[in-house]
Amino acid sequence: MTEEATITTTVNLLQDNIQVSAYLAEPKESGSYPGVVVLQEIFGVNVHIREVTERIAKLGYVAIAPALFQRIAPGFETGYTPEDIETGRSYAMQTQASELLSDIQLAIDYLKNLSQVKKDGFGCIGFCFGGHVAYLAATLPDIKATASFYGAGITTRTPGGGAPTVTRTEEITGTLYTFFGAEDASIPAEQVDEITAELEKYKIPHRVFRYDGADHGFFCDHRASYNPKAAADAWEQVKQLFGQLN
Repeated sequence: MTEEATITTTVNLLQDNIQVSAYLAEPKESGSYPGVVVLQEIFGVNVHIREVTERIAKLGYVAIAPALFQRIAPGFETGYTPEDIETGRSYAMQTQASELLSDIQLAIDYLKNLSQVKKDGFGCIGFCFGGHVAYLAATLPDIKATASFYGAGITTRTPGGGAPTVTRTEEITGTLYTFFGAEDASIPAEQVDEITAELEKYKIPHRVFRYDGADHGFFCDHRASYNPKAAADAWEQVKQLFGQLN
């Protein structure tokens, strides 16, 4: 597959009194491209998330990564130290599912207003905290293909409180791929089994990938838990999934 030359920029998404910063990457060549929303880890729209956004754009998509902590900590991005993890978790705990979905829809609506973006179905990909949020985002009618990477807590909670996110599985309108590391202590195998059972129960088009020897964060090459083999296979699956949008 030929990679597209890309251009990147930071944009501001405006809604009522809320301004959400977002990182935008798009093919440089004029054309008509599907849109994809990229959802951050607890570390903000940092270098890893920007790189993923750019990788997706190089495949021929217009990709946007909204700052999911914008309401709590504008401009936040950080690395992967224990202190960074503690800070990121504290921000994640302050988010609300309704506000996250509103901000994701805001990003989708921004893409819809770009002349080069197709309007008939969008993709979504998220990691860690964003993997959980991607499962939520899959319930939005505009989202037709979702990749959820190691989203912890899907079966036990939802951002801001309420019934666990897995209870909304029936609302998913497109195809969902989930990716888990078999060594990820934050997501026990029983929880993956529960997610799988719910997807099957409601006949949601899906695939569940479990990688032996892979830990939480296996896709991120900036983290010690990076697993090149699992990451490479997962990327091929993502490409196949988003191919449905073309």
